[in-house]
Amino acid sequence: MGLSAAAALESVAAEAAPARPILVFDSGIGGLTVLREARVLMPDRRFVYIADDAGFPYGGWEEEALKERIVTLFGAFIARYDPEIAIIACNTASTLVLEDLRRAYPATPFVGTVPAIKPAAERTRSGLVSVLATPGTVRRAYTRDLIQSFATRCHVRLVGSENLARMAEAHIRGETVDDDAVRAEIEPCFIETDRGRTDIVVLACTHYPFMANVFRRLAPWPVDWLDPAEAIARRARSLLSGSDGQPEHGDDIAIFTSGQPDFSTRRLMQGFGLRE
Repeated sequence: MGLSAAAALESVAAEAAPARPILVFDSGIGGLTVLREARVLMPDRRFVYIADDAGFPYGGWEEEALKERIVTLFGAFIARYDPEIAIIACNTASTLVLEDLRRAYPATPFVGTVPAIKPAAERTRSGLVSVLATPGTVRRAYTRDLIQSFATRCHVRLVGSENLARMAEAHIRGETVDDDAVRAEIEPCFIETDRGRTDIVVLACTHYPFMANVFRRLAPWPVDWLDPAEAIARRARSLLSGSDGQPEHGDDIAIFTSGQPDFSTRRLMQGFGLRE
């Protein structure tokens, strides 16, 4: 599936800059939602955005093979860039491999992305919460543990979408996405009982916030679409030292493990101010 980790590493051609960057890693381009918030909170930092597009989507991978791939990739990225911190802007990767990364690279602080079940449980009025995720995130024991720890008083429905991450990638690139297809993916999130209606949907994939306006338009009733990107950025900032004092810290860059992003993706990166 895709390129091997070793082959993907050969495509990395960018040179390391003196200022220690923040790495933002995702399976595709969905992690740009987290990068956007991180830049707002940490404008003095340099960022390296890494899209493992050679391995996208992660949902079809065997768990051990995916763990090995991500840990291997990070060995090379950490050696090249000596990051100040690494953000795993992917729920699937975080719930699977975050602890493995921390054990393998103890000198590098890692910030993961996990479903925002705790804040959803705190905010819901009806007690009916849905988690819109990838199938991999839905399957993880980590996700179930979050529910047991923070949402035992709520009814939490886990909805694993096979198709939304691909739809979001297309939407981000400006392609047309069929409304009926999107509606079919989000419809299971909405339940109504004698106690009320679903009032919060947790966006448990970093791709999904890019489609939040589409979701709002197609939803059968208004809900709070909970995007964790700002909270992830705040957590990352809390682990950093003070400003490096270098406003001219070099370009933010984007790396694609395939080495072959298409034209629309390259244009999107330019729009985000990322040099490929």
